[in-house]
Amino acid sequence: MATLRDIKRRIKAVQSTSKITKAMKMVAAAKFRKAQQRMFELRPYAERMNIILSSLAGSVEGETHPLLAVRPRKNVEVFVVTSDRGLCGAFNNNILKAASVHIAELRAEGFNVTISAVGRKAKDYFKRRNVELRNSWTGISGKISYANAQEIAADIIESYTNETVDEVIVVYNEFKSVVAQKIAIARLLPLAPIAAADDVLPVFNFIYEPSKEEIFSRLVPKNVEIQIFRALLESQASEEAARMSAMENATKSANEMIERLSLQYNKARQATITRELMDIVGGAEALK
Repeated sequence: MATLRDIKRRIKAVQSTSKITKAMKMVAAAKFRKAQQRMFELRPYAERMNIILSSLAGSVEGETHPLLAVRPRKNVEVFVVTSDRGLCGAFNNNILKAASVHIAELRAEGFNVTISAVGRKAKDYFKRRNVELRNSWTGISGKISYANAQEIAADIIESYTNETVDEVIVVYNEFKSVVAQKIAIARLLPLAPIAAADDVLPVFNFIYEPSKEEIFSRLVPKNVEIQIFRALLESQASEEAARMSAMENATKSANEMIERLSLQYNKARQATITRELMDIVGGAEALK
């Protein structure tokens, strides 16, 4: 049976944990606000740029730019975005589970699948399962810059243009709200033409200046960088939101445990006092 000293020691330990989780929630909240602002500023630009280029891609031939060339799918690259750190609930587990399911489906269909990843969690996850990564990037999830997206895009573009892979799919957490993130699985390459719709630019016979080839040679790689940058920022905002929720739940659980331990301590203390009083009363009766 736990003594009063043991219970008191446990209460102090849980109180210390509660202070740590509360502080971590505050830090995550500050990081989340910055990440959310960057993500919201980029999202409309990234969406519109992808729509415009996808619309224009319907009016040009694949020879205009290598990234527009659609080849028979044999080799598929899956690009997975996770975090470097934990303590963010099911954030990483959900994305890695979804990526693993999608990879298994692609292999079941007969495709050769290679994997590249951002984040130490993804790297460790696939390493434990003896899955070789074609490339990985760690140490950037907390301080994402556009240069990171450019570095990753250059590697992916090189793999696609030299025909090492025929399709690139990105898997990441898309931010919806503080308490909800959506797993997004999107095709990054090749840039797919889309049908004209009310919210999409209609396909016309455009006049290109300076030239069609030069315009696409600049915009298509730029779009790949922007879409990767968006995935990184969406993932960062989702990570900090998930960490906020996880730390809030941890703090709440710690406070509930402190209440239970305090009640247990008071009951044990009351029982000790009662026993001491009975011993005193018994001793007094014995002296009579």
